[in-house]
Amino acid sequence: MKRNLEMYLEGIKPACKEAAAAARERADSLIKPPGSLGRLEDYAVKLAGITGSIKNGPLKKCVLIMCSDNGVVDEGVAAAPQEITLAMAANFVKGTTGAAVLAKHFGADIRVFDVGINSDVKLPGVTDRKIKKSTGNIALGPAMSRAEAEQAILAGIEAAESAKNDGYQILGAGEMGIGNTTTTTAILSALTGLPARSITGAGAGLTPSAHEKKILTVDAAVKINAANASDPVDLTAKLGGFDIAAMTGVYIGAAHCGLPVVADGYISAAAAYLAVMFNEKIKDYLFLSHVSEEPGYLHYMRLLGMEAPLCLNMRLGEGSGCPLMFAVIDAACAALNNMATFGEALAGSGEEYLNNISGAE
Repeated sequence: MKRNLEMYLEGIKPACKEAAAAARERADSLIKPPGSLGRLEDYAVKLAGITGSIKNGPLKKCVLIMCSDNGVVDEGVAAAPQEITLAMAANFVKGTTGAAVLAKHFGADIRVFDVGINSDVKLPGVTDRKIKKSTGNIALGPAMSRAEAEQAILAGIEAAESAKNDGYQILGAGEMGIGNTTTTTAILSALTGLPARSITGAGAGLTPSAHEKKILTVDAAVKINAANASDPVDLTAKLGGFDIAAMTGVYIGAAHCGLPVVADGYISAAAAYLAVMFNEKIKDYLFLSHVSEEPGYLHYMRLLGMEAPLCLNMRLGEGSGCPLMFAVIDAACAALNNMATFGEALAGSGEEYLNNISGAE
């Protein structure tokens, strides 16, 4: 039976509180000052809630990269020509992009999807899920129809399902699409009411005049399209891109499959928030990776009520932050799995030590 978006959303279950509590109890009993591993402990606990098991990892990893072109490039808002989207999709497969190199180094696979590249070329190694060749120009009207937005979201859900069926245990969401910082910023402005001038970055090296054009384009797109800020499909259809929609589906699909999923940077954070708008329980499965240098990124973190742990001045996109976060999560698992408890290491003296350092009597 063909499933629709609502069926997937209704099938998302909350994380297991009992497993998370048991993992926290184990973390607190390990031979270290309480809480001294900081967020590593939090990530291990969160992962336990997702899997239902206290001990996890190392996990089989995959970054799903959604590639699509954006009609708004007609407004001169991007430094690179649109043809770069197709070229980069090919280079993901070759393993020569930043995200691909990092994924290989940290033992993660990548899967590349064409959900809207403006070309008829069929690239070997790229899965064809093209909705159509490029979105519309959001400065003139909607990026896509509501039906097309839902089709792209479902493509992302199906990509996550396929990865789960192939044995992957943690996913990352990445993208490639010239012009997609403009669409991401337009969504943010529509969500928050913030003027484009306060949240629009220069992207991949825009000149001052092109940056000004980008700011004006974002403001115009938000005004012309008048997207419903409480409807994630409407936001995506009017202001987004097929790449953003498909990544939104990856988050939904991962949560539906019970898999942890890592968001990359700015574009990924927009998709993550749209997914959470659909179903708040998706946050139970979501990990942020790095703090993007794009000025709007911090606003997406605030909307999500989450913090990204890695401050590396990154702004590449592609899913490049996901392999780094995979390594952090594996480290969290290693600590929880393999450290001794005080009872094991100190033959009963651990409780007295804990009482002493915590001030307990």
